[in-house]
Amino acid sequence: MGYKVIPREEVDEMRLKYVERKGLEGPFNFSGRVLYYDVKEGRYWDPRSDFYVEHDEMTAINNRFLETFK
Repeated sequence: MGYKVIPREEVDEMRLKYVERKGLEGPFNFSGRVLYYDVKEGRYWDPRSDFYVEHDEMTAINNRFLETFK
């Protein structure tokens, strides 16, 4: 198991741009792609496209995210 240090500027920018949204969990940063989790739908939502992320795409995002920690 490892970790990645994120520069403070990136964290602060994310906090200003992506805020909590009613009915959604997050924001979650997946290596630069910010997503929210919709508990009712059971799916991740992308605020940039205003669409839900398909299951196959979310699997690929998770795999890429986990690769950064290997």
